[in-house]
Amino acid sequence: MCFKKHGTLQLIGSVAMAAKTKKRGGQSFLQGALILTASMAVVKIIGALFKIPLGWILGPEGFGYFNSAYDLYNPLFTIATAGFPIAIARMVSENMARKRYRDVRQIHRVSIPIFLTLGLIGFLLMVVGTFIYCNVINTPDVKYATLTLAPTILFACLMSIYRGYYEGMQNMFPTAISEVIEALCKLILGLTASQLILYYGMNEYAQSGTVFGTPYASEALARSAVLPFAAAGAIVGITIGSAFGFIYLFIRFKLRGDGITKEELICSPRARSGRSTIKLLISIAVPIAIGALVMNVASLVDSTLIQRRLYDIMQNNPEELTAIYKDLIAQELVENDKVHTTLYGCYGYAATLMMLIPAITQTFGISALPSVTRAWTEGSPKKIKASIESVIRITMLVTIPAGLGLSVMAKPIMSLLYSDGGNTATVDTAASVLVILGIAAIFTSTSTPLCSMLQAVGRVDLPVKLLSVGVIIKIILNYTLVGIPAINIQGAGVGTLVCYVFITFFALYFLCKEAHVRPDMVSIFLKPLAAAVICAGSAYGSYYLLTKVLSSAKLCTLLALVVAVIIYVIALLVLKAFTKTDLLMLPKGEKIAKALEKRHWIG
Repeated sequence: MCFKKHGTLQLIGSVAMAAKTKKRGGQSFLQGALILTASMAVVKIIGALFKIPLGWILGPEGFGYFNSAYDLYNPLFTIATAGFPIAIARMVSENMARKRYRDVRQIHRVSIPIFLTLGLIGFLLMVVGTFIYCNVINTPDVKYATLTLAPTILFACLMSIYRGYYEGMQNMFPTAISEVIEALCKLILGLTASQLILYYGMNEYAQSGTVFGTPYASEALARSAVLPFAAAGAIVGITIGSAFGFIYLFIRFKLRGDGITKEELICSPRARSGRSTIKLLISIAVPIAIGALVMNVASLVDSTLIQRRLYDIMQNNPEELTAIYKDLIAQELVENDKVHTTLYGCYGYAATLMMLIPAITQTFGISALPSVTRAWTEGSPKKIKASIESVIRITMLVTIPAGLGLSVMAKPIMSLLYSDGGNTATVDTAASVLVILGIAAIFTSTSTPLCSMLQAVGRVDLPVKLLSVGVIIKIILNYTLVGIPAINIQGAGVGTLVCYVFITFFALYFLCKEAHVRPDMVSIFLKPLAAAVICAGSAYGSYYLLTKVLSSAKLCTLLALVVAVIIYVIALLVLKAFTKTDLLMLPKGEKIAKALEKRHWIG
């Protein structure tokens, strides 16, 4: 029909089609993965530059307010957005491949009211839920941070319209740039607002003995009164960043469009009805959203339980807890029921470092998992085994040394990042949690690509089931262990560790069973473990020796980490932990593989 009516136009359009595809900004999978990986690295670096100084500004009590706000935000954000951007990307990609350009535009049109509605509902739920949540955890001052964060749900939903749409066209630049904009606003505006609020609040107290008009008997009480507002100030940067991210995507779409030409629309088949498009969108999004929701709801329940159990200890048996943390818990914290918030803030310091490792393995999943999908689709047992082993091995090569390093070097790393001029109580408390969470990070980071590979081999149901059981285990352990005064906040780390050990081992078991693969355990586990133990031992040993000759503990920590990395790389080469398949997945992989093959350094 299109050819008969527009024969000349069709001929010209076909010649120009390749050029138009380029003009849309599309990339190959590897290019797109590298763009997202690079942007994630930038965002994580900016995030570290934000959270570490924020910890200095707020201290453990204020950081507890900040983390508590996110614990409520995450599940509501997941309900509002999880699944739908992926569903949009998938539907757009499929229709672009089939040249159904009118359907592509239809998907964009129907997604706008859906995301606007979800964003408004999420915003309202967070506003209403704030007061319930604050009452449950017995921390009414969290409301300032959570209410400030609430509009972010709306802006995040609106950004998802454009992110999913562009990703479906294999154009990762808009997503990457909008994420960097968000991160920069968070860094600059959030830290500035938090510092200014704390400065003006304490300046008012110094001049008049009041904070925002309310008198306080001591400087410690005055600071405690300012911290909820300072935490909310940090979140102002996050909310404004999400608004700017949306504005960028909206303006970009208005100015540059999506690259679909009038000729392509004319030649495209008639679009499906809006109703059928919405039904299809929901059918794809809901299963994905359920899996993402499980862990976010778990985090909310976890946060609530941990703080509630710590609060209960202080109500029923405060002497034992205050004796354990006598240098951390000031009398003002006890009198104002802020002990549970302060301890949760220390847990947040450790959890922030732990979560850096899963962020890295997530980028490996983006880059490597398509090979598993292709191998599974082709039905080649040899390719399936090679692909699965490569993903697991590369993951282990990062997670085991990073996790052991965090655990062994917990106190030096915490001192490096959060030392506040001689008061080591906060560092000691956070470090004791990080010892456990460092080990947990190995399993947290490994479980993510394992669950993704289960989805790649057609078992999309298993990750949700495993995560659900793991969450139940975590909740039971946290409720039991955190409620024991002698264990207290350490119990939260143990619960996380046991949860992800369960998920990791059973995900690996079912992956091998479903894919009919018996992986080489020496290659994927024993060699990385041996190199990681050498790495962790060298880090601790070199730190101990350096402290004998250098006066700066922070310099000793940095030098010890550098030494550990160098020794780890040498250990990997000596043990021949890399295979040629692994190296070929990397940029310039062929050159690296040839160089190492000449020296017999790859397995």
